[in-house]
Amino acid sequence: MGSLARPNSLLFQTSGRGLTQLVLVNYAKSSTQAEEVSNLIEAFGGQALTFKGDVSNEADVESMIKTAVDAWGTVDVLVNNAGITRDGLLMRMNKSYWCFSLHSGEYAAAKIMTMKKKGRIVNITSVIGQVGNVGKANYSAAKAGVIGLTKSAAREYASRNMTVNAVAPGFIASDMTAMLRPDIEKKLLELIPLGRLGQSEEVAGLVEFLALNPSANYITGQVFTIDGGMVM
Repeated sequence: MGSLARPNSLLFQTSGRGLTQLVLVNYAKSSTQAEEVSNLIEAFGGQALTFKGDVSNEADVESMIKTAVDAWGTVDVLVNNAGITRDGLLMRMNKSYWCFSLHSGEYAAAKIMTMKKKGRIVNITSVIGQVGNVGKANYSAAKAGVIGLTKSAAREYASRNMTVNAVAPGFIASDMTAMLRPDIEKKLLELIPLGRLGQSEEVAGLVEFLALNPSANYITGQVFTIDGGMVM
């Protein structure tokens, strides 16, 4: 997410005051980035574990959840942040271009949350899932699917005192956007009323609110677009 390391998912156990105490950081490839996230968590007074696993593999997901429960006894919050891109024109995409894996993590965490009748799930989608984009049919379809899953899960889990929401970032400053040619970036910024790229800390602040803030107790089934006004 942005210029900070982007984990595939985060599992939280929170204190009675709603402050993050314990976080499991899941990653698929870069242990260095996962450790970076863990170090940031611990710098702010929390505790963190890292876990290497593929969120498209159900066995890995079950093992990830078990690691969190063994260490801390429960899971209060799940942030689904996994995502890949493999661009190409729709007519040239074969089935290897398509991969949907969000459900595994949500299902595994929800089993624990439903039993204790408490929990929050935040799914990271994208404005591309709302408006589409040339060369990103697979990515757009996956992110649109996240929105549909979020709304359906919110209805199903509401009776168990669980909230499920989605965050849809627009163009966020990152290693990827740093590689844009100046003329491309200029055209991109013209589409954004605020006239700048978003910052990873701004997205993280919104996720934190939905995951931990008591004021979010009555919010569920919503998609929060954070894009500088690009999609209205």
